[in-house]
Amino acid sequence: MRLVVVGAEGRMGRMLVRAVAAAEGCTLSGAIEREGSVALGQDAGTLAGIGPLGVPVTDDPLAAFVEAEGVLDFTAPAATRFFAELAAQARIVHVVGTTGLSEDDLKRLEAASRHARIVRSGNMSLGVNLLAGLVRKVAAALGEEFDIEIVEMHHRMKVDAPSGTALLLGEAAAEGRGVVLGDRRVSTRDGHTGARNPGDIGFATLRGGSVVGDHSVVFAGPGERLTLSHHAEDREIFARGAVRAALWAFDKKPGLYSMTDVLGL
Repeated sequence: MRLVVVGAEGRMGRMLVRAVAAAEGCTLSGAIEREGSVALGQDAGTLAGIGPLGVPVTDDPLAAFVEAEGVLDFTAPAATRFFAELAAQARIVHVVGTTGLSEDDLKRLEAASRHARIVRSGNMSLGVNLLAGLVRKVAAALGEEFDIEIVEMHHRMKVDAPSGTALLLGEAAAEGRGVVLGDRRVSTRDGHTGARNPGDIGFATLRGGSVVGDHSVVFAGPGERLTLSHHAEDREIFARGAVRAALWAFDKKPGLYSMTDVLGL
Protein backbone atom coordinates (compact mmCIF):
# COMPACT_ATOMS: atom_id res chain seq x y z
CA MET A 1 0.00 0.00 0.00
CA ARG A 2 1.48 3.33 -1.08
CA LEU A 3 1.20 5.86 1.74
CA VAL A 4 1.79 9.62 1.93
CA VAL A 5 2.77 11.39 5.15
CA VAL A 6 1.65 15.01 5.43
CA GLY A 7 3.42 17.32 7.87
CA ALA A 8 6.56 15.24 7.30
CA GLU A 9 8.89 17.76 8.95
CA GLY A 10 7.11 17.69 12.31
CA ARG A 11 7.83 15.38 15.22
CA MET A 12 4.77 13.24 14.51
CA GLY A 13 5.40 13.32 10.77
CA ARG A 14 8.90 11.93 11.21
CA MET A 15 7.52 9.17 13.43
CA LEU A 16 4.95 8.30 10.78
CA VAL A 17 7.69 8.04 8.16
CA ARG A 18 9.62 5.66 10.40
CA ALA A 19 6.50 3.60 11.11
CA VAL A 20 5.67 3.23 7.42
CA ALA A 21 9.25 2.23 6.62
CA ALA A 22 9.20 -0.41 9.37
CA ALA A 23 5.78 -1.91 8.65
CA GLU A 24 5.02 -4.81 6.35
CA GLY A 25 2.52 -4.35 3.55
CA CYS A 26 3.14 -0.67 2.86
CA THR A 27 5.71 1.73 1.47
CA LEU A 28 6.26 5.49 1.63
CA SER A 29 5.33 7.06 -1.70
CA GLY A 30 5.14 10.72 -0.73
CA ALA A 31 6.01 13.25 1.98
CA ILE A 32 4.37 16.67 2.16
CA GLU A 33 5.22 19.92 3.88
CA ARG A 34 3.91 23.47 3.66
CA GLU A 35 5.21 25.91 1.07
CA GLY A 36 8.46 27.52 2.21
CA SER A 37 9.40 24.75 4.64
CA VAL A 38 13.14 24.21 5.07
CA ALA A 39 12.46 20.48 4.66
CA LEU A 40 11.43 20.79 1.01
CA GLY A 41 13.71 18.77 -1.24
CA GLN A 42 15.16 16.73 1.61
CA ASP A 43 14.79 12.95 1.63
CA ALA A 44 11.95 12.01 3.99
CA GLY A 45 13.88 9.06 5.39
CA THR A 46 16.97 11.14 6.10
CA LEU A 47 14.77 13.77 7.75
CA ALA A 48 13.24 11.04 9.93
CA GLY A 49 16.67 9.73 10.93
CA ILE A 50 16.51 6.34 9.21
CA GLY A 51 18.53 7.00 6.08
CA PRO A 52 17.45 7.76 2.49
CA LEU A 53 14.19 6.31 1.20
CA GLY A 54 14.26 7.98 -2.20
CA VAL A 55 11.20 10.10 -1.36
CA PRO A 56 11.83 13.87 -1.39
CA VAL A 57 9.64 16.18 0.68
CA THR A 58 7.42 18.34 -1.59
CA ASP A 59 4.68 20.94 -1.23
CA ASP A 60 2.41 19.39 -3.89
CA PRO A 61 -0.08 17.12 -2.08
CA LEU A 62 -2.37 16.61 -5.09
CA ALA A 63 0.41 15.09 -7.18
CA ALA A 64 1.35 12.81 -4.28
CA PHE A 65 -2.24 11.77 -3.52
CA VAL A 66 -3.05 10.66 -7.07
CA GLU A 67 -0.08 8.28 -6.97
CA ALA A 68 -0.95 6.90 -3.51
CA GLU A 69 -3.53 4.68 -1.84
CA GLY A 70 -3.56 6.37 1.55
CA VAL A 71 -2.49 9.44 3.52
CA LEU A 72 -1.49 9.72 7.19
CA ASP A 73 -2.46 13.07 8.68
CA PHE A 74 -1.60 14.39 12.16
CA THR A 75 -1.48 18.07 11.19
CA ALA A 76 -3.87 20.91 12.15
CA PRO A 77 -7.63 21.32 11.61
CA ALA A 78 -7.38 23.70 8.63
CA ALA A 79 -4.84 21.47 6.90
CA THR A 80 -6.88 18.34 7.62
CA ARG A 81 -9.97 19.88 6.01
CA PHE A 82 -7.91 20.60 2.89
CA PHE A 83 -6.35 17.14 2.79
CA ALA A 84 -9.77 15.50 3.28
CA GLU A 85 -11.06 17.19 0.13
CA LEU A 86 -8.01 16.01 -1.84
CA ALA A 87 -8.32 12.47 -0.47
CA ALA A 88 -11.97 12.41 -1.54
CA GLN A 89 -11.00 13.53 -5.05
CA ALA A 90 -8.30 10.85 -5.23
CA ARG A 91 -10.63 8.18 -3.69
CA ILE A 92 -7.97 7.06 -1.21
CA VAL A 93 -7.71 6.23 2.50
CA HIS A 94 -7.32 9.21 4.84
CA VAL A 95 -6.16 8.41 8.38
CA VAL A 96 -6.80 11.44 10.63
CA GLY A 97 -5.06 11.75 13.99
CA THR A 98 -5.47 15.54 14.10
CA THR A 99 -6.99 16.83 17.33
CA GLY A 100 -8.84 20.06 18.10
CA LEU A 101 -11.36 19.54 15.26
CA SER A 102 -14.52 21.67 15.45
CA GLU A 103 -18.05 20.54 14.65
CA ASP A 104 -17.69 22.18 11.24
CA ASP A 105 -14.43 20.30 10.66
CA LEU A 106 -16.16 17.01 11.48
CA LYS A 107 -18.96 17.81 9.05
CA ARG A 108 -16.33 18.40 6.34
CA LEU A 109 -14.81 15.00 7.08
CA GLU A 110 -18.22 13.36 6.96
CA ALA A 111 -18.86 14.93 3.54
CA ALA A 112 -15.45 13.77 2.27
CA SER A 113 -16.14 10.24 3.50
CA ARG A 114 -18.71 9.80 0.76
CA HIS A 115 -15.76 9.21 -1.56
CA ALA A 116 -12.78 8.57 0.73
CA ARG A 117 -12.25 5.94 3.40
CA ILE A 118 -11.59 8.09 6.47
CA VAL A 119 -10.38 6.62 9.76
CA ARG A 120 -10.46 9.28 12.47
CA SER A 121 -9.54 8.93 16.13
CA GLY A 122 -8.46 11.24 18.92
CA ASN A 123 -5.90 8.56 19.70
CA MET A 124 -4.55 5.79 17.48
CA SER A 125 -3.04 3.59 20.20
CA LEU A 126 -4.34 0.09 20.90
CA GLY A 127 -4.36 0.62 24.66
CA VAL A 128 -6.41 3.83 24.59
CA ASN A 129 -9.06 2.32 22.36
CA LEU A 130 -9.31 -0.73 24.59
CA LEU A 131 -9.65 1.68 27.52
CA ALA A 132 -12.49 3.45 25.71
CA GLY A 133 -14.28 0.12 25.34
CA LEU A 134 -13.92 -0.53 29.06
CA VAL A 135 -15.14 2.98 29.92
CA ARG A 136 -18.22 2.46 27.77
CA LYS A 137 -19.07 -0.80 29.55
CA VAL A 138 -18.41 0.54 33.06
CA ALA A 139 -20.46 3.68 32.41
CA ALA A 140 -23.35 1.50 31.26
CA ALA A 141 -23.08 -0.72 34.33
CA LEU A 142 -22.91 2.05 36.93
CA GLY A 143 -25.75 4.45 37.58
CA GLU A 144 -25.66 8.23 38.03
CA GLU A 145 -24.73 7.80 41.68
CA PHE A 146 -21.23 7.31 40.25
CA ASP A 147 -19.80 10.63 39.05
CA ILE A 148 -17.52 10.50 35.99
CA GLU A 149 -14.41 12.66 35.85
CA ILE A 150 -11.72 12.51 33.13
CA VAL A 151 -8.23 13.73 34.00
CA GLU A 152 -5.53 14.18 31.36
CA MET A 153 -1.96 15.49 31.35
CA HIS A 154 0.26 16.33 28.39
CA HIS A 155 3.52 18.14 27.67
CA ARG A 156 3.71 21.90 27.97
CA MET A 157 3.64 22.47 24.17
CA LYS A 158 0.21 20.91 23.50
CA VAL A 159 -2.13 23.57 22.14
CA ASP A 160 -5.64 22.07 22.51
CA ALA A 161 -7.59 21.13 25.62
CA PRO A 162 -9.15 18.84 26.59
CA SER A 163 -7.07 16.44 24.56
CA GLY A 164 -8.60 14.50 21.70
CA THR A 165 -8.10 11.35 23.74
CA ALA A 166 -9.93 12.81 26.73
CA LEU A 167 -12.86 13.69 24.47
CA LEU A 168 -12.76 10.20 22.96
CA LEU A 169 -13.05 8.76 26.47
CA GLY A 170 -15.80 11.24 27.30
CA GLU A 171 -17.75 10.13 24.23
CA ALA A 172 -17.33 6.50 25.33
CA ALA A 173 -18.67 7.34 28.79
CA ALA A 174 -21.59 9.26 27.30
CA GLU A 175 -22.43 6.38 24.97
CA GLY A 176 -22.41 4.01 27.92
CA ARG A 177 -24.81 6.29 29.78
CA GLY A 178 -27.00 6.82 26.71
CA VAL A 179 -26.51 10.60 26.70
CA VAL A 180 -24.98 13.22 24.40
CA LEU A 181 -21.57 14.37 25.64
CA GLY A 182 -22.21 17.96 24.59
CA ASP A 183 -25.23 18.07 26.90
CA ARG A 184 -23.37 16.79 30.00
CA ARG A 185 -19.76 17.96 29.46
CA VAL A 186 -18.18 20.21 32.10
CA SER A 187 -14.71 21.36 31.02
CA THR A 188 -14.01 24.19 33.48
CA ARG A 189 -14.69 24.91 37.13
CA ASP A 190 -13.71 28.20 38.70
CA GLY A 191 -15.04 30.19 41.62
CA HIS A 192 -18.24 29.35 43.47
CA THR A 193 -19.62 26.67 41.15
CA GLY A 194 -22.19 25.12 43.42
CA ALA A 195 -22.71 21.40 43.87
CA ARG A 196 -21.92 18.99 41.06
CA ASN A 197 -24.91 18.12 38.87
CA PRO A 198 -25.73 14.39 38.78
CA GLY A 199 -24.89 12.86 35.43
CA ASP A 200 -22.29 15.47 34.40
CA ILE A 201 -19.06 14.26 32.78
CA GLY A 202 -16.21 16.41 34.03
CA PHE A 203 -12.82 17.12 32.46
CA ALA A 204 -9.61 18.29 34.13
CA THR A 205 -6.60 19.34 32.06
CA LEU A 206 -2.98 19.38 33.23
CA ARG A 207 -0.03 20.67 31.17
CA GLY A 208 3.68 20.51 31.93
CA GLY A 209 7.07 19.09 31.18
CA SER A 210 7.45 16.45 28.49
CA VAL A 211 4.55 14.13 29.36
CA VAL A 212 3.54 12.12 26.28
CA GLY A 213 -0.01 11.53 27.50
CA ASP A 214 -1.67 10.35 30.71
CA HIS A 215 -5.43 9.74 30.89
CA SER A 216 -7.62 8.53 33.75
CA VAL A 217 -11.37 8.06 33.94
CA VAL A 218 -12.64 8.19 37.51
CA PHE A 219 -15.99 6.72 38.54
CA ALA A 220 -16.61 8.16 42.01
CA GLY A 221 -19.53 6.66 43.89
CA PRO A 222 -20.76 6.58 47.46
CA GLY A 223 -18.02 4.94 49.52
CA GLU A 224 -15.93 3.68 46.60
CA ARG A 225 -14.03 4.88 43.54
CA LEU A 226 -12.97 3.09 40.35
CA THR A 227 -10.17 4.53 38.16
CA LEU A 228 -9.26 3.31 34.67
CA SER A 229 -5.98 4.71 33.33
CA HIS A 230 -3.64 4.71 30.35
CA HIS A 231 -0.11 6.10 30.24
CA ALA A 232 1.60 6.65 26.90
CA GLU A 233 5.37 6.32 27.15
CA ASP A 234 6.34 6.55 23.47
CA ARG A 235 4.66 8.53 20.66
CA GLU A 236 5.56 5.75 18.25
CA ILE A 237 2.43 3.90 19.43
CA PHE A 238 0.29 6.51 17.66
CA ALA A 239 2.25 6.17 14.42
CA ARG A 240 2.06 2.38 14.45
CA GLY A 241 -1.68 2.56 15.08
CA ALA A 242 -2.13 4.96 12.15
CA VAL A 243 -0.34 2.59 9.78
CA ARG A 244 -2.47 -0.30 11.03
CA ALA A 245 -5.60 1.80 10.42
CA ALA A 246 -4.54 2.59 6.85
CA LEU A 247 -3.87 -1.07 6.04
CA TRP A 248 -7.22 -2.06 7.55
CA ALA A 249 -9.12 0.53 5.48
CA PHE A 250 -7.42 -0.37 2.19
CA ASP A 251 -10.23 -2.59 0.91
CA LYS A 252 -13.17 -1.00 2.74
CA LYS A 253 -16.01 0.98 1.19
CA PRO A 254 -16.00 4.80 1.40
CA GLY A 255 -17.13 5.92 4.82
CA LEU A 256 -16.15 7.39 8.18
CA TYR A 257 -14.51 4.85 10.49
CA SER A 258 -12.82 4.84 13.90
CA MET A 259 -10.17 2.77 15.67
CA THR A 260 -13.05 0.87 17.25
CA ASP A 261 -13.81 -0.44 13.76
CA VAL A 262 -10.13 -1.14 13.05
CA LEU A 263 -9.74 -3.19 16.23
CA GLY A 264 -13.08 -4.96 15.87
CA LEU A 265 -14.38 -3.61 19.17
